[in-house]
Amino acid sequence: MNTQFRRVILVMLTLAMIINYLDRSALAYAMPFITQDFHLTPEEKGIIFGSFSIGYALFNFIGGVLADKFGPKRVFTWSMSIWSIICGLTAGCFNFWTMFIARAFFGAGEGPISTTANKVVNNWFPLNERARAVGINQAGGPLGGAISGPIVGFLCITFNWRISFIIIAFIGITWAIIWALIATDRPRDNKRVSADEAQLIEGDEDVLIPDAEPGAPAPSMWSAILQPSILATALSLFCFNYVLFFFMNWFPTFLVDTTGISLKDMSLVGVLPWVAGTLGYVSGGFIIDFIYRKTGKQLFSRKVVLVTCFGICSVCVGLISQTQTAMGAVALMTVAFGFMQIAAPAYWTLIQDAAPKEYVGSAGGLMHGLANISGIVAPTVTGFIVGSGSYAAAFILAGCLGVLGATVVALFVKKAARHDGHKSLA
Repeated sequence: MNTQFRRVILVMLTLAMIINYLDRSALAYAMPFITQDFHLTPEEKGIIFGSFSIGYALFNFIGGVLADKFGPKRVFTWSMSIWSIICGLTAGCFNFWTMFIARAFFGAGEGPISTTANKVVNNWFPLNERARAVGINQAGGPLGGAISGPIVGFLCITFNWRISFIIIAFIGITWAIIWALIATDRPRDNKRVSADEAQLIEGDEDVLIPDAEPGAPAPSMWSAILQPSILATALSLFCFNYVLFFFMNWFPTFLVDTTGISLKDMSLVGVLPWVAGTLGYVSGGFIIDFIYRKTGKQLFSRKVVLVTCFGICSVCVGLISQTQTAMGAVALMTVAFGFMQIAAPAYWTLIQDAAPKEYVGSAGGLMHGLANISGIVAPTVTGFIVGSGSYAAAFILAGCLGVLGATVVALFVKKAARHDGHKSLA
């Protein structure tokens, strides 16, 4: 019997990403209320937004190494439990510094999630399903951002911003308990997985991954992950995440500050880009796999989607600097974020292609950690730009960095696909 338990694992991964972005983006929607309580300046808000990535970027890499060493099941359980507890404790913050510290530790708790999820996909899905699995799993992120606005907005307006952090903390703890009960690091270790399904998932590894020359030493972790293509992908993802963190942290505040939209309406229309992003992420994985099946060109299928869609996104972000209305800005950001998320699965599949299987977590952690330094830079720089009185310059800067990110992949990611030329999946 060929079971489909990997679908259950995919559902759990997707729920984890929904919770991840629900928790992470809650601060952006709660910030107008927190600002009233703490009397924060734009610069202070930018620093608080950026403090998340101090811990997050560091534990991207540490989490990836831990996932390789201890297995993704345990690391995922630890990560979800820690960040959910800290999310609940955020309700006790009472000034700028306590919020800064809470967000830094919250970021550390969330740090391992994407690299660990990538490790799970690599372990649980055959090669020809991985881009789709990454797309569906990571689509939970923008979906979590989409539901965060109405949920957090409702809780803040009906009760207060502190209650919102406590409630969403319980959701994460519940997920961690279920994951600990049903997940395993590999399919063959799970009693719910049939021998046929385990063979389907793991059977192509020895065929598709070229063997080292007889007697050749195994590559070290650092030599395996410090490949030019991985570093170029990390630089591009830095630009990608700059746009993401800029949007996630500052777009709701931008709408309120510059268009006169109410807090209630902001929490509703702010959903639209996230919905487009959810659809984009899911379709991106399918588009990449479709191009790969039709052309047999693994690296090409990743690059053409990433470069084209991230380029379109960047132009739309820059154009927001010229808009005068809330709906115009939301419409452009919806198009931008939709195309941006179509490109997103390509980053993780490029890493899966380039890194040896035993170092996928470490390589993903390195890429994600370097890239998420932008999570410190983007909110903080934007805060100082806004403090000088110009949102337009902030949008133009984000758009230019997006163009840079697409260009880096087009020119410098040349030899990332370790499977090319060994077996066609068409």
